[in-house]
Amino acid sequence: MPAKDIFHDAVRIGLEKDGWVITDDPLRIEVGDVEMYIDLGAEQVLAAEREGEKIAVEIKSFIGTSNISQYHDL
Repeated sequence: MPAKDIFHDAVRIGLEKDGWVITDDPLRIEVGDVEMYIDLGAEQVLAAEREGEKIAVEIKSFIGTSNISQYHDL
């Protein structure tokens, strides 16, 4: 499992304050033979009459490379 970015906790707290429920920390995704982790998975129900929205958040400080950026370079 990858190390958390230096901004991870701040982003998580911000999402939670905005009403998002963190469902995965990290969110594991497998594409073919490549396994990667998205920093956070979250969902929020916007209103009773609307379906819930889901997001995956990749937190990047640009200090080092991530699996997501490496995946795009393939």
